Amino acid sequence: MAGRITPPNLPTAEEAREEITRRVALASEPWPRRDEVARPHVTRFLGEAEALPQLLMRPFRRIPVTRAAHPRMVMLMPGFATHPARLRYLEKQIARAGHIPKRWGTGFNLGATEERLDIVEERLVQLHESAGEPLVLLGWSLGGLFARELAKRRPDCTAKVITMGSPFSGDPRSNNVWRAYHFIAGHSVDNPPVKADIAAKPPVETVALWSPRDGMIAPRSACGTAAERDRAIALRCTHIGFTYAPEAIRTVLRELDW
Repeated sequence: MAGRITPPNLPTAEEAREEITRRVALASEPWPRRDEVARPHVTRFLGEAEALPQLLMRPFRRIPVTRAAHPRMVMLMPGFATHPARLRYLEKQIARAGHIPKRWGTGFNLGATEERLDIVEERLVQLHESAGEPLVLLGWSLGGLFARELAKRRPDCTAKVITMGSPFSGDPRSNNVWRAYHFIAGHSVDNPPVKADIAAKPPVETVALWSPRDGMIAPRSACGTAAERDRAIALRCTHIGFTYAPEAIRTVLRELDW
């Protein structure tokens, strides 16, 4: 059924133990040397904790929002191991500006698979038919990689791609979360079960939002090179802050109203 990931057959106890052992081994692979792969310093990673009180206060914060001159339909894609509800605050600000935010049509983002990409592609096609015009794809972190690949598959349905702290450039281990990804997704970041050239620029306008304060994704990985995106915009938020920081929201709204 569209919008749902087909559940696998329940494993036996022995199969479950073997799968857990395999995933632990994936997550236990050694860190690359810093002179080989850049990643945010541990102090930046720990700095992401400052988002916790901000997340509690976020529902009570109201920021000024200018009504859009050109309302768009926008499909939002959540980051790794997060649910679309995690972007609810950002959704509300987009709606306040007059745009039409839509979720990506499936639940938690638990990693890249062809099945998940197919579901989101079907969702994009349906929304495109409903809107009568191409959509803007807005993806946070891993969600931004989905947005870029969808735009390559369906440029006819895509007006623009905006990524927020998405690791599309350089070494796939240029971040502090690849071990968690290995365990939860069950495959290596070096060998995802999806055929894709992550760094290749989509054939539509592509804007990368990145931050030197990002504690999870290496700034260079989220910024990319001139050949990998059309524009890059530096912010001063944490990785989690891309979803709620006033600076990030104002920037997203400017990019939507072009």
